Amino acid sequence: MFPGGGQPNMQQLLQQAQKMQQDLATAQEELARTEVDGQSGGGLVKATVTGSGELRALVIDPKAVDPEDTETLADLVVAAVQAANENAQALQQQKLGPLAQGLGGGSGIPGLPF
Repeated sequence: MFPGGGQPNMQQLLQQAQKMQQDLATAQEELARTEVDGQSGGGLVKATVTGSGELRALVIDPKAVDPEDTETLADLVVAAVQAANENAQALQQQKLGPLAQGLGGGSGIPGLPF
């Protein structure tokens, strides 16, 4: 497993783990600053979330507002937020996936959604 059958250099392993941890923290900070959009109703409702899934903005076209049918508007809002969150999850996979694999495959790492 190790060249020449020797023991791993613990200092080197520790440095690698610390660098991976720093890279992960940097990627998570970048996700928190990055905004992604989702929409529904052909663009009548648009939601903006951060890469970490925090809802930042919601834009509703006046054409989507019917006082007699608030259920449809609610459905459009939910769909737009879900679409934005799906885009945020894709961004998380793109940014954090390689880091998670470097930390042992991604399963069981606290704070990661995959």
